[in-house]
Amino acid sequence: MNEQQLKRMAEGKGFIAALDQSGGSTPKALKAYGVDESQYANEDEMFDLVHQMRTRIIKSPAFTSEHILGAILFEQTMDREIDGQKTGDYLWDVKGIVPFLKIDKGLAAETDGVQLMKPNPGLDDLLDRANERHIFGTKMRSVINQANPEGIRQIVDQQFELAERIVANDLVPIIEPEVNIKSADKAESEKILLAEIEKHLKTWPEDKPVMFKLSIPTVVDFYEPLMKTKGVTRVVALSGGYSREEANRLLAQNHGLIASFSRALSEGLTASQTDDEFNTLMATSINAIYEASIT
Repeated sequence: MNEQQLKRMAEGKGFIAALDQSGGSTPKALKAYGVDESQYANEDEMFDLVHQMRTRIIKSPAFTSEHILGAILFEQTMDREIDGQKTGDYLWDVKGIVPFLKIDKGLAAETDGVQLMKPNPGLDDLLDRANERHIFGTKMRSVINQANPEGIRQIVDQQFELAERIVANDLVPIIEPEVNIKSADKAESEKILLAEIEKHLKTWPEDKPVMFKLSIPTVVDFYEPLMKTKGVTRVVALSGGYSREEANRLLAQNHGLIASFSRALSEGLTASQTDDEFNTLMATSINAIYEASIT
């Protein structure tokens, strides 16, 4: 583990950029960027185009360590290059931004009001490659749709089970049990979720850093106790389908909670924009998310 990167993640001011749309969500991300399915013939061409989009974001003069602490990558992005360097090396060596990797294989069908992560038989090989590519940490997402205690317990158990394997590979896990922002009982789900997380943290080794990526809570500052728990490096928030303006407004109310936005970060960016237009919008977006993250 890179101690300089760990210190930056624990103490730095800024937010995490989520650039980790994977196979299932890539067409949607490209469409929002102004590239529809008629512009690529197969999956390889699709991933070439999304890498071009991510490269443009990462190389933007606005995308700097002054505002951005880390960036979460998709597996194919990790394996590709920017200006002759693996993406993770480019992020850290050129930009001073800590690289993370999305490692889950998507969501299973809903049971007990939740969607667990799909089986991940190639995880050990992926973690080995992450270390070879100088990745600092990982991220894995599951979703809570209803305040079902049994379902939420299963979500948190699965997340921590994988987190143990990740720290055994000297990587820092970001545990992401997203609570659906449209859930009718979102606040109750968050109460059950926090209790289950705290249960696991009682036996979690304090010398093994862990992070959490959570929906912006219904009750302001609800996750403050989690931020103060030994061993918890950082608690970050997903935008969850909110517009950037709404996500920033809600985030700013929660002290110490920082952004890890995906759609809200890239909102409004299009392939047809000139570099000046693109970089100006990037700067505006990044500055707004940063300001909401340092409250």
